[in-house]
Amino acid sequence: MLRIHFTAEDLARTRVAATIGAAAETMYSLRLLRDCAAKALPFRPWQQAVRGRLGARTRPVTSLLAVDGPDIDLTVLMGDTPSLEEGIDNLLRASPASLRTELEHIDFHPSQVSWARDLAAGDLEARKEFAAGLAACNEVLVAPYWNGARSHVEGVRATFARTLLDGGIERLLEGMCVPLVRWRSPVLEVQYYRHVDVHLGGRGLVIAPTVFLWKDPALLWDTQDDTAAPTLAIPTIGDAETGTALWGAAQAAEQSLGALLGRTRAAALQVATEGCSTSELARRLNVSLAAASEHATVLRNAHLITTSRRGRSVVHTVTPLGAELLGNHG
Repeated sequence: MLRIHFTAEDLARTRVAATIGAAAETMYSLRLLRDCAAKALPFRPWQQAVRGRLGARTRPVTSLLAVDGPDIDLTVLMGDTPSLEEGIDNLLRASPASLRTELEHIDFHPSQVSWARDLAAGDLEARKEFAAGLAACNEVLVAPYWNGARSHVEGVRATFARTLLDGGIERLLEGMCVPLVRWRSPVLEVQYYRHVDVHLGGRGLVIAPTVFLWKDPALLWDTQDDTAAPTLAIPTIGDAETGTALWGAAQAAEQSLGALLGRTRAAALQVATEGCSTSELARRLNVSLAAASEHATVLRNAHLITTSRRGRSVVHTVTPLGAELLGNHG
């Protein structure tokens, strides 16, 4: 049982986040794929669609999944940004102390201990390998479903907001994720893998609805920053009907948009929702740099993306017209 202790100041500072971030959702999706094949009925269509598609490029991450207990907290190392590319930038700039703190307690497989130590020591090449592996995992497990996932989470967040407006923060805590979470003022009791008491101490709490977190909530916090509010990640897909609707809508949207633009160009537009360079686009699409540049040019000429310069590279982002097109097909 996790017991989170609130003061009046904590209640005033509690908020609901838009997302836990693309990086953390990717890590949760890996754990879900590995550990819950038979039990996670709401995710079965997703599991069937992605199983067997993780190749050698993902091994720097899949090999570092914890044998038991919690995995690496990527919200601390990469932030809660919906852009994986931005999260990777955060990872490459993360302090060695943060890396060491997040990795030193993880129960890794013995064959990976040496490599994990290099990562924990802040080695830049190890960071880049991990980032590339995470991007490869995201490309298969999360990116094809990200639009639908974000829409689903926004719907949950909107419900939370209405509850907050109608009944206040305590009403939100009372009705949030029942029966896994119970509000017994001034303590929030959460079903958890171990017994722990957390005193917020005036920092408040961030509540983050998630898609790929299965069954139990998770508490995430930066032990290097005493001023940062902890994040309570809340699972939001608990029944097969919700899961089937989400994965079915994502698959239908992908097929519809692919028929309109062509599969690769539709994927390019999807990647650009997060903002990406031409080289990142080529890597995500598994095409040459020249082909990625051509796809970007066609989308830009159709006013679906815009391109701006950032340092020595360019960044492609979706225009309102492109976002509307994605939304109409999602």
